Amino acid sequence: MKKSQAADDDDEDLNDTNYDEFNGYAGSLFSSGPYEKDDEEADAIYAALDKRMDERRKERREQREKEEIEKYRMERPKIQQQFSDLKRKLAEVTEEEWLSIPEVGDARNKRQRNPRYEKLTPVPDSFFAKHLQTGENHTSVDPRQTQFGGLNTPYPGGLNTPYPGGMTPGLMTPGTGELDMRKIGQARNTLMDMRLSQVSDSVSGQTVVDPKGYLTDLNSMIPTHGGDINDIKKARLLLKSVRETNPHHPPAWIASARLEEVTGKLQVARNLIMKGTEMCPKSEDVWLEAARLQPGDTAKAVVAQAVRHLPQSVRIYIRAAELETDLRAKKRVLRKALEHVPNSVRLWKAAVELEEPEDARIMLSRAVECCPTSVELWLALARLETYENARKVLNKARENIPTDRHIWITAAKLEEANGNTQMVEKIVDRAITSLRANGVEINREQWIQDAEECDKAGSVATCQAVMRAVIGIGIEEEDRKHTWMEDADSCVAHNALECARAIYAYALQVFPSKKSVWLRAAYFEKNHGTRESLEALLQRAVAHCPKAEVLWLMGAKSKWLAGDVPAARSILALAFQANPNSEEIWLAAVKLESENNEYERARRLLAKARSSAPTARVFMKSVKLEWVLGNIEAAQELCEEALRHYEDFPKLWMMKGQIEEQEGLTEKAREAYSQGLKKCPHSTPLWLLLSRLEEKIGQLTRARAILEKSRLKNPKNPGLWLESVRLEYRAGLKNIANTLMAKALQECPSSGVLWSEAVFLEARPQRKTKSVDALKKCEHDPHVLLAVAKLFWSERKITKAREWFHRTVKIDSDLGDAWALFYKFELQHGSEEQREEVRRRCENAEPRHGELWCAVSKDIAHWQRKVGEVLVLVAARIKNTF
Repeated sequence: MKKSQAADDDDEDLNDTNYDEFNGYAGSLFSSGPYEKDDEEADAIYAALDKRMDERRKERREQREKEEIEKYRMERPKIQQQFSDLKRKLAEVTEEEWLSIPEVGDARNKRQRNPRYEKLTPVPDSFFAKHLQTGENHTSVDPRQTQFGGLNTPYPGGLNTPYPGGMTPGLMTPGTGELDMRKIGQARNTLMDMRLSQVSDSVSGQTVVDPKGYLTDLNSMIPTHGGDINDIKKARLLLKSVRETNPHHPPAWIASARLEEVTGKLQVARNLIMKGTEMCPKSEDVWLEAARLQPGDTAKAVVAQAVRHLPQSVRIYIRAAELETDLRAKKRVLRKALEHVPNSVRLWKAAVELEEPEDARIMLSRAVECCPTSVELWLALARLETYENARKVLNKARENIPTDRHIWITAAKLEEANGNTQMVEKIVDRAITSLRANGVEINREQWIQDAEECDKAGSVATCQAVMRAVIGIGIEEEDRKHTWMEDADSCVAHNALECARAIYAYALQVFPSKKSVWLRAAYFEKNHGTRESLEALLQRAVAHCPKAEVLWLMGAKSKWLAGDVPAARSILALAFQANPNSEEIWLAAVKLESENNEYERARRLLAKARSSAPTARVFMKSVKLEWVLGNIEAAQELCEEALRHYEDFPKLWMMKGQIEEQEGLTEKAREAYSQGLKKCPHSTPLWLLLSRLEEKIGQLTRARAILEKSRLKNPKNPGLWLESVRLEYRAGLKNIANTLMAKALQECPSSGVLWSEAVFLEARPQRKTKSVDALKKCEHDPHVLLAVAKLFWSERKITKAREWFHRTVKIDSDLGDAWALFYKFELQHGSEEQREEVRRRCENAEPRHGELWCAVSKDIAHWQRKVGEVLVLVAARIKNTF
């Protein structure tokens, strides 16, 4: 009891040095007492008080810490920040200025610059071993001892004592006669490494010594066994045991020989494998291993011996032919082999490959007699024969191998190649019937693959015949359309265009009234076919689906792009008959006339459309036509009339405001936008136009208020948030812009537009990190991909930037801004061909969206510009300020 009490007393250190005036003793004076419920309540109250007091001071404390950190960073900026302005200026340094910068001189003193090379003579290990004997005990008497009559102490004080004592153990311990050779080797390597490092660290940065390569070469001189020496010994012992236990087991001899080969003992390996051939003379593998290990002429002798033991082995004959360097000798070996093994397809193929076409044909005619079941030999013979003989050969092949489809397909290709296309369909149909009769299951995928190969080989008729024959096999009736469209897409992906065309043709025969199939076929012809094939298809399409407006419009557009305006008009007239009062066809007719400068005809068409098929879009196009032609009053009148009928159509309000703004009537423009927003509060472009109008006349506060109101009425709208951020940025309030951007990303975390803007709001060093975050949130968003491409462009990583531009336009070919930036990039860093390629692809894609793109394409000054011209104009407006 006393002992435990004494231990408790020791725990409480009540020394004066442990006493503090405010806190008292470091430990608790009453820790030994019981901890009751009221103590717990008191502690909880005190803790709550402390927390409350801490919260009151928290904001002040955090503010003070923030100020201290900012002050510290201002006083002691990072080296990176100090040189950031100079780094930016490096972009302005020309190549001539850079090359004119003088080299830094050698600041070392004369002795360091011109060192006197030390003459070192490497000491052999035998030298150390020899001198180890100096510390050993001697049994013979030293003659000098007898001279002085006792111990050799000629000098007073006995300095010269021959017994060990003065020399302490280290690397060399004379008392024991041991030398740690491993440590000496390590020290030598370290010294070599240091010397090589010194040589490589020259001032000019160039050296004739590659230290890493030098050391690697040294290592390569040491034989590497791929394992520990003890493991090799164990393996050797184990394999020896296997050989002695079962000397007629071929794998044991092969494994033993390979082990010796790996350890570098090639001669031992050869001796072992030759012993193996004696013990296992009927093993093909042992003979082949022996031939591999032996040098040239010896290998030939080994193979000759092997042939005597195994006259039917194909692999040994092939190896014998490989060992021969002379072509005649190879042929002689293979012919000898065919005498012994006439039914080996592999030998026949090897022998035929060495022959000239005429001799090969003779050999193949013999080969198919010996190996009548080899499809490859039959097909090879058919390829070498004339048309008539080839037909006979393929007929014989079909008799011998009635279950192989390749013979039938080759026959069809043969007929097509000789202009006999009407036979192709019959042969393919007969093939399907014959194969089924012989119990062969028709694998649809395999046949489609064969058809794709025929397409790539140029056998169009065969490919189409095969497709027609197998496309419907094994498919449920309700799945046909979906499966065929997938098959067509797959063929296009594999560049088998004729196969895809055959699938579409077959699908259109089965589904002649399906608008979606006609559309898919039309888009295929537009992208991969000719104008004539597209127009022919569309003529058939509108005959079967006269109510499909889009097919009529595609046909008219194709004629118009080819410059045949009357034909386009006639197509649209037929479309009117089939689809009276169709808005799309009215507007297409108006566009055709206005694009060809037939403005009066366009006006009349629009007037007729407004009376017979009045829609908001018809009115909008009417207003637009008068506006672009400069008839402002007529445009305003039409706009007022349209708004009486369609006051909830935001584009009409936008046009009204823009016309007023163009005329310099700011108040009227503001009124138009405000009225429009009352009717269409969810129209983002209207809010943006009103905000920009206020910003343009200097009313920044009002613009900000408008955008805040718009965000309240349209929550989670990325376009409005983006405009708010840009408004602050244009006003020079970058901190507020950053705060708004953070809020915007919280509200719209998956908006690519906001993330792409956020990347370039950051300082240059942080942009890469931000772009990674953006890609995590919006991996496939075209705006984010475009921002990454611009980032690589700004860092002059040309190849990567081009790759990301390609990725962007592939994901969204309708984004005009991506095409414009890509074109601008190629103007600066690409060749003429690359620029033209981008322009051509852009014209094919016909983009309609994008902030920069719409600003140019929808400007009334550019209303008649083609896509290529708009692309050039937008690219010219882009400045490399990112």
